Amino acid sequence: MRLDQRGDSAHSIAMIGQDHDFSHLDRFGRAAASVSRNPRLAVNIVLGAGVVLAWLLLGAMAIRGAESRVPGIDAPGDTMLRHLPGLPLPDLLERFFSLCLAPAPLDGGVGAQAGALIVMWFLMAVATMLPSAAPMIRTYCEIADTARIKGEAVVHPLILVAGYLSVWLAASAVFAALTLIVHAFASSVQMLDPVVGATGAAALLVAGLYQFSGLKEACLTKCKSPFSILFSNWSARPGRIFRLGMEQGVWCLGCCWALMLVMFAVGVMNVFWLALIGLFTLIEKQTAGRLPTRVAGAILLVWATALLVVSA
Repeated sequence: MRLDQRGDSAHSIAMIGQDHDFSHLDRFGRAAASVSRNPRLAVNIVLGAGVVLAWLLLGAMAIRGAESRVPGIDAPGDTMLRHLPGLPLPDLLERFFSLCLAPAPLDGGVGAQAGALIVMWFLMAVATMLPSAAPMIRTYCEIADTARIKGEAVVHPLILVAGYLSVWLAASAVFAALTLIVHAFASSVQMLDPVVGATGAAALLVAGLYQFSGLKEACLTKCKSPFSILFSNWSARPGRIFRLGMEQGVWCLGCCWALMLVMFAVGVMNVFWLALIGLFTLIEKQTAGRLPTRVAGAILLVWATALLVVSA
């Protein structure tokens, strides 16, 4: 009996060794197998590729916008962008850029332009907000690794990310609608030109005041300490993890939505300011205390006042 048990154990070990031995595969096969066995690696690859792709598309659109913008209302950085080489793009991307940059709905329809603006704002959210969510996603992966070692069922981290991004997709629809409304009442020639005067000052004023609000502080606190939230709401059900990702997305949106208003004052597709906002949110969520938040709020309030004085 013992011999049979030993034989079965040896057979099981051999089978396990065969299951985890990918030496018979080619290089691509071994890489794919490694990714499938390591959820954290898969998450890093998917998120990294998504952020890079978002920045590439936004950069290409910014170059198109700088080339087509009317002289005299240049956005910050337009001079540099005009000297960058223009790359040939597929017709689908050219159509997408045209819908976003057009001064009025093409072909008399606002639906297509609204859809393009939603995609554009979502790309901006992926480029700027997803990197700042990396600590939260990494924390989930660490908890998931511990649960997997214990033999517990684990929901893939990408489900959490999908829930997080779904919130920003909904917010992108709101920002797209706001873009259309602002354009209807502003004197900008193009949809994504900087908004000056009282409208631009109002956007900066709201963003600056929000930096000092209690809601901002509460949301920022949640973003800075994701472990307790993730651990206390841990579940092996994909739907629950998706909702958990949505909850984290709501906290992030509550922390950063006002900063996105700054883009109206500098040009919605200004990649330099977009990168600055992305860097600031990353620093803000990693820094103890509220000094960066208050400094940014003070700068925005002074900027709003100066814009009002200049435009008076």
